[in-house]
Order: sequence, then C-alpha cells, then structure tokens
Amino acid sequence: MRVIFLEDVKGKGKKGDVKEVPTGYAQNYLIKNKLAVEATKESLAQVAGQNKAKAKQEAEILKEAQVLKEMLEKEGTVVEIKAKAGEDSRLFGSIPSKQIADALQKQYQIKIDKRKLDLKQPIRSLGYTKVPAKLHHEVTAIINVHVVQG
Repeated sequence: MRVIFLEDVKGKGKKGDVKEVPTGYAQNYLIKNKLAVEATKESLAQVAGQNKAKAKQEAEILKEAQVLKEMLEKEGTVVEIKAKAGEDSRLFGSIPSKQIADALQKQYQIKIDKRKLDLKQPIRSLGYTKVPAKLHHEVTAIINVHVVQG
C-alpha cells in the first residue's frame, strides 16, 4: 500500500515522503495513529502543492539573505564599537557577538540574531576584525567590526 507520511517515522520515512509499505502496517499502525494517509490522486496533488509552496518560500528566504549579505559587505558598512583599552591596545574585557549584533541594529537598523554571528572568540583588542555571519545555510556574509578607544 502506498502512503504519504504525515510525521517522521523512524526507519520508515520522513514527513512528506510517499512510500510503499505493507498493507497491515499501514492500516493498523500508520493510518490509525495518524502518522500517514493513503496515497490517492487527491492527497498526492495536495502534497505536490505543499512542496511547491515550500520551495517558493525557501527561495524567497535565500533571496532575502543574499540582499542582506550585499548590504553588510558594502565598502562603507563598518560596525563601530567603543571600548576602554589599556596602553597595548588590549581591551578591558571583551566584545561578544551580542554586543556586535546590538551595534549593528543601532547603527544600520539591521537585525541579526547573535547566534548567527560566527565569532570563535570574543574580540579582545582594538582595530578591525572581520566577523562571519551565517545568514542562510548557503549564504555567509563578512561583517567589518572596528573597535575604537572610547
């Protein structure tokens, strides 16, 4: 019997998959527990429509990420953060990704989640630092951060 999975079923299929399974298993377990429905022409057409809508939405999200990357990587886009530092330009404390995200929001009205900033270690010195930002699984932007004496 062909079924369309409504939920992920370990070892059998993922949500949205159309697979052939034994009739008894389908009727007595999958359909009864609302984990799958029988694959009819109507249900297959409905799944195809959902997949098309999902693909369109993902393409839109990717396009938005690419536009945001262009904005962040423009020549004049430099996030400036003031911090106190000692004689050897080492900071008293450090600049974490949250502070960079807040400064980006304040200076350019661009809201990025701090978890998307791929900062291995907090910034601990004055000067320019390039911080990668993972905007989408296919798009990574480089943000220029300038830490100045403040």
